[in-house]
Amino acid sequence: MFGLAPDGFADQLGKSLGVTAPKELLTGRYLVAVWEDEGVIRDIRPDTGFVPLLRQEKKWGLIATGKGNSNPYDCVSRFFAPDKGVFEDPVTGSAHCAIVPYWAKRLGKRELRAYQASPRGGDLLCTDEGERVVLAGPCALYLKGEIEF
Repeated sequence: MFGLAPDGFADQLGKSLGVTAPKELLTGRYLVAVWEDEGVIRDIRPDTGFVPLLRQEKKWGLIATGKGNSNPYDCVSRFFAPDKGVFEDPVTGSAHCAIVPYWAKRLGKRELRAYQASPRGGDLLCTDEGERVVLAGPCALYLKGEIEF
């Protein structure tokens, strides 16, 4: 990931999410907006104004993340992908695969407790193993099947 800061972009993004401007913007598969406080992530009340901003940057997903400021969480996030038909995803594995290396390096930890603060919410135990991220946590079986060759 690398920094991204078009003039006024951070301010516009913060305003469209109903919070202050992010302290840092990163890009990769998704646009990642970073705040210093998990409370900002929990306070996000997005309008559709961030959708054109994502399109402008040729991104279809937005990860909003902040440093956890209370036990047990090291980081808190939310994920939005309105152009893919998911305004806000409840718990997103791919988003955590993107942010865990960032937070692991920044916090000097290999294993992180993460929380996705969507209305449904979800706890994750995330391990940065260098070339990959291992995710664990409670889940619900939603599909079972067999594949025959």
